[in-house]
This record gives sequence, C-alpha cells and structure tokens, in this order.
Amino acid sequence: MRLLPPWLTFDLGQPMRVLSFAPHNGGYRTARRILWRKVRNADLTPELDVPDWLRGELRRIGAEDAVCFLTSRKIAAHVVRQATVDDVRATAIVTAGLGNAERIGTRQPRTWKEWGTINVALRLSQPLSDIALVEAITLVAEARTLAVLDARIDLPGGHATGTGTDCIAVAAPPGTRPFAGKHTAVGHALGRAVHDATAAAIHDWLRESAAW
Repeated sequence: MRLLPPWLTFDLGQPMRVLSFAPHNGGYRTARRILWRKVRNADLTPELDVPDWLRGELRRIGAEDAVCFLTSRKIAAHVVRQATVDDVRATAIVTAGLGNAERIGTRQPRTWKEWGTINVALRLSQPLSDIALVEAITLVAEARTLAVLDARIDLPGGHATGTGTDCIAVAAPPGTRPFAGKHTAVGHALGRAVHDATAAAIHDWLRESAAW
C-alpha cells in the first residue's frame, strides 16, 4: 500500500485478473495495481469529461494500465483488513463516505453538492476463473451492504444500503476454480475481510461527519 496524495496505490504483488466497474479500466482486466484518485466535489463539474480527465491524470504518473477509482473521501482514511480461512487469504481496502447514501430501489432528491462513495478493493490469494470472479464480486457487494445496514443510516424509505456511486474491484490470480460462494473458504475469507473493513471505514466517517 502506498499513499502519495492525491493517489492511493494497492500493489497486488503480481499481475492478476481483476473484475470491476471502476471508472478507469473497468470490466475484466489483467492489472498489477488498483488506484484511488482523490477529487474534490467541485472538481467534477458537469462540463468535465471525467474518463478522459482521469486517463490524463493516470498517464502523467505512468499508470494507465491500472484499475482506478475516484473518491472525494480523504484517502488517508482508508481501512485495510485481512482474513485467512484454510489456505485462502483475503485483503480488503476500503474508503467510505455516505454523503449521498441511497436505499436500493429508491432514489433520493439530490443537489449534487454532496457526494459519497464506498470504494472496495479486494485481493485474493486463491486463483479463480472469470466465472468465480463474478460470484466473488457479488459477495463483496453483499458484505459491503451488510456493513452499511449495520450502521443504520436513516433515509425516508428505510435504512441506507449503500451510496449512489459505490464501486468494487476484485483481484485474484487467474485460474480454473469455478466457485467462490459462501460455503467455500474463498467466500468466507472475502466476506469477513470486506465486512470488517467497510464497517470500520463507515464508523470513521460517521465519527468525523458528526462534527461537520
């Protein structure tokens, strides 16, 4: 992990298969790094071509090949948690802000003056097939959502389940293992690491935001 504002870099240790819906290099990629780029809310104007701007920023640091998130959360507030189950090690890194919290199936009126994002990056030691990465990313979303529900953020329709701009990236060595469900060591380890990291990051944000 390397923190050099406005960048946070998660070095995966080797090229890995990464599945994400990140704003840069989303989808299936082979990558060595997952990055966060800190932005201010005021930076993301309606006129800005965000993907093009982000490509330029990554080009300047020689990281166009990386998967990259955007966050308005201070990147020094990132939380790292690890879990090992049997022979599987999961490492989760999370930044969390809930300024634009949402409940799934609803949509709150927005002024777009407040943004918040839960960005989750997960590295697994177990080689996985592309199919298993799909299952893994759904479990990451489930673990993140459980942590948000546990925080009991009240909205008009009930408790928040996330934000409108959450993002996930899951990395693992390429392999043939077809499953990563909750009955497997992979699902067990990733669920614990992601839930614990997300819960801690949300706790930090709630504590800080109470003074704003």
